[in-house]
Amino acid sequence: MALLIFSKTNGYRHESIVAGVEALLELAAQQGLRAEASEDALCFAPEYLAQFQAVVWLSANGNVLDAEQRAAFQAFVLGGGGYAGIHAASAAEPDWPWYAELVGARFTRHPEHQPARLIVEDRQHPATAHLGEQWLRRDEWYEFDRNPRPRVTVLIAVDERSYRGGSMGDHPLVWCHELGLGRSFYSALGHSADDYKEPGFLRHLAGGITWAARAPLR
Repeated sequence: MALLIFSKTNGYRHESIVAGVEALLELAAQQGLRAEASEDALCFAPEYLAQFQAVVWLSANGNVLDAEQRAAFQAFVLGGGGYAGIHAASAAEPDWPWYAELVGARFTRHPEHQPARLIVEDRQHPATAHLGEQWLRRDEWYEFDRNPRPRVTVLIAVDERSYRGGSMGDHPLVWCHELGLGRSFYSALGHSADDYKEPGFLRHLAGGITWAARAPLR
C-alpha cells in the first residue's frame, strides 16, 4: 500500500505544510504504508498514479494541475483510488467543477484563528473513533460555498456559538463520501504547524487517510 502526499500551491501557501509533510511521512510509516511527498504535478499521470492507493492533498492551493493531469486524477479516483484533502485543499482547483464534487465544498472565507467547540457527529469512523462527543480546538474555521451535508457523511461540525465570525449556521468541517469506485475524505482542520505534533489530530488524519486508501488503521 502506498500514499502520494501532494502539497503544491499556486497562491497562498500555509507555513504548516513543511511540518505536515514530515508528520504524514512518519504517520504513513507507522501505518505500514509506503509514502512519497511531492509538489510536482507530473506525478498526476496514469502510470504514476497507479502505484498509489490514495493521494493526500495537504493544503494544496490554487490551480495546480493541467487538463491532462486533471483527467488522470479523476480516472484514478473514479476507478477506485482514494482522496484525502487537508485544510486548504478545499481551495485548490477553483475552476474545476469535478474537484469541487470530489471535495464536497469549496473554501470561501474564515474568521481569525481562534478556539471553538467541535461536535463529533460520527464516532464510528476511523477518523473520529478516538474522540469524545466534543473536541476543543483552535483553528481558522473555514466556511464553504455550500453545505455539503446532503451529499456526504458529516463526521465533525463546529458549533458557531463557541467562536466569533461564523455565518453558515449548520457548519460541517470534516466529512467523507464515495465517488465512483473511490473514496473521498476531507478535514478542514490543520492550519498550524503545531497541529501536526498533536497525537489526537494525527490520529484523526491517520483514520481519514487509511479509510480513503482502504487500508487498516493500526
